[in-house]
Amino acid sequence: MDNSRFIHKERYKLAAKRVKRIKGFYTHALIFILVNLVFVFINIENLDEGESYFQWRNFITFSFWGIGLLAHAGSVFLPGLMFGKNWEDKKIKELMDEDSNETTRYE
Repeated sequence: MDNSRFIHKERYKLAAKRVKRIKGFYTHALIFILVNLVFVFINIENLDEGESYFQWRNFITFSFWGIGLLAHAGSVFLPGLMFGKNWEDKKIKELMDEDSNETTRYE
């Protein structure tokens, strides 16, 4: 019974962490949309008569920030794509093993 309660708490922690990451992405996406809408409005207001909106300088922020937003989406919704499943757990175990080896070496 105690073991199942521990497993439930761990699963809850992982789910809460995932929800926090998803919420962070949605916040990032909302800010991306709002800021770029403001930039579109400012750029339209500053156009000369007969000038086209479709100029490269009007899309710099959108493009580079969009690449960052896509990377953020990938890290949230495709976490196993780059580092594989349980990469963090394996890395933590590896680092802990290294630390224990160094500690015993000096004793």
